[in-house]
Amino acid sequence: MKVLKTKFPGLLIIEPDVFNDARGYFFESYNNQKFWLNNITYEPVQDNESSSSRGVIRGLHYQEEPFAQAKLIRVIQGRIYDVALDIRQGSPTFGKWYGLIIDSEKKLQFLIPKGFAHGFSVLSERAIVLYKCDNNYSVTHERGINVMDASLNIDWMIDKGKEIISPKDLKQPLLKDIATNFTFKR
Repeated sequence: MKVLKTKFPGLLIIEPDVFNDARGYFFESYNNQKFWLNNITYEPVQDNESSSSRGVIRGLHYQEEPFAQAKLIRVIQGRIYDVALDIRQGSPTFGKWYGLIIDSEKKLQFLIPKGFAHGFSVLSERAIVLYKCDNNYSVTHERGINVMDASLNIDWMIDKGKEIISPKDLKQPLLKDIATNFTFKR
């Protein structure tokens, strides 16, 4: 397993060791000992899975403390453009985002720490995405930021007019209008 750091503190790309042969492939999608050996403190408690068609944009979602969630994202089928937006007060990258193409071929994974909003767009005909979360879902702590917030300037890689976004996600506030309880810790 390779751990690739981004310029965003705590935001990591995980490249698992994939063993291919005539039968197919095998890889460990999560191994807590390997995470610990790489100084990654992360213990998942809940798996979420979504299936979406081309053009779907989901996000930008997060949960406030004390139910904040770190997420390990991977694609089981298809291809997505995954985005993490830093919303930690005092962070050197506050209000900035990082995007990564993740697909079922390369099997890269995205470890998004607490204090980030998360979203993705579907670039293939269908995508099945698995989120391994380190805290349980809490409807009262669920929050979001509008994926179409022009100040973020996110290119979701979907042709204009072809986006499929839930009414709930389109009603989310802009980044400038949120109040968050996340504080950056060095």
